[in-house]
Amino acid sequence: MKANLLNEYQAVRENGGGFYEQKRGLIEVSGAEAEMFLNGLITNDVKKLAENSSMLAAFPNAQGRLLAVVRVWRKNGKFYFDTEEKTHETVLKNLQRFTLAGNFFVNDLSDKFAFFSIRGKRILNSKFQIPNSRNETIETEFKSEKITVLNNSNLGENEFYFYVPKTQAENFKKELQKAGFAAISDQTFEILRIEAGLPLYGIDVDETTIVPEIGLTELISYNKGCYIGQEIIARIHFRGHVAKKLTGLVFENEIVEINPGDELKSMEGKNAGRVTSVTFSPKLSGKIALAYVRYDYLAEGTEVKIKDFTAHVKDLPFVR
Repeated sequence: MKANLLNEYQAVRENGGGFYEQKRGLIEVSGAEAEMFLNGLITNDVKKLAENSSMLAAFPNAQGRLLAVVRVWRKNGKFYFDTEEKTHETVLKNLQRFTLAGNFFVNDLSDKFAFFSIRGKRILNSKFQIPNSRNETIETEFKSEKITVLNNSNLGENEFYFYVPKTQAENFKKELQKAGFAAISDQTFEILRIEAGLPLYGIDVDETTIVPEIGLTELISYNKGCYIGQEIIARIHFRGHVAKKLTGLVFENEIVEINPGDELKSMEGKNAGRVTSVTFSPKLSGKIALAYVRYDYLAEGTEVKIKDFTAHVKDLPFVR
C-alpha cells in the first residue's frame, strides 16, 4: 500500500479525522401534499420522519428494482434528499413528474452546496457543531452562512455529512485543515467505503438489484401503505427470502488476485455468487470484498472459493 494512502487512512483510523469532498445531489421537496406523494415513491415511511431527523430510503421501480439509495431528512416542514452523483438525475426526474399533480414542489439545490464527509473521533472534540444522536440533523452557521449537518454514524464509525454553500466551500476546507483534519483521496475513500459495507451505485448495485438484496434493512418500512414496487419487495419479506444478498468476504491468503465480476463457488464447486468491489484493508491486514452471495452460503464464516483463493463470508460492516 502506498505511503500517502496509508497516511490518509491512518488520519481517519488512528489520528482522529479526515474529510472527503464529493459531488452529490441535494434536492428540496415541499408542499402540502409532499408527504403523501413521497410515501408512494420510496421504501421508507416519511410520515414517521420527525423534524430535524433523517432516514435511509430507496427509490424502486415497479419491479422492486433499485433506482437509487437516498438519505432524506425533514427540516422546517420540507424534505431534503441526499443522493449519489450517479443517481441524482434519476431521483430528480422521479420527483419532478409529480409537480403538476398537486401541491408538490421540487427544487434542485445541488449546484448551490458543496458536500463534505467528515470521519473520525476528532470531530467529537472539535469546534464544529454536530448532531449528537444517530440520524439527527442540525442547521448551524459558518461565516454567517447556514450549513446543514447530518449524523451518518450508522455504518460502524463516526461520520458526519456537511452541506456547505459553494461560496464558503474553500474557506470551510481551510478551516478543516487548520483543525487537523486530513484531506482524503478517492482511493482512500474507496477503502473506507468498502470497510463500512457501503454499496456504490453502478458498482455494487444497479437497476438489476432488487432492493432487499442490498441488505440494508433500515431502507424499508413493511408497515406503510402502497408504493411503487411494494408488492414484490413485501412478498420477498413475508413469503420467503432473497436469492442472494450483498455481504462481505475476508480472504485467508494475504496475496490474492481477485477482481469485480469474479465468480464465487462453494467448496463443492457450485455457483455461490459474484464479487462487486475489492480492496486491501490496513485495519484487517488483508484483502476484503463486497459480493453478492447466494442464500445457502450467507452464514458468517462460510467458506467460498474464488479462483484458487479461499474466503470467509463476513457480515457488514467489516470495521466498526
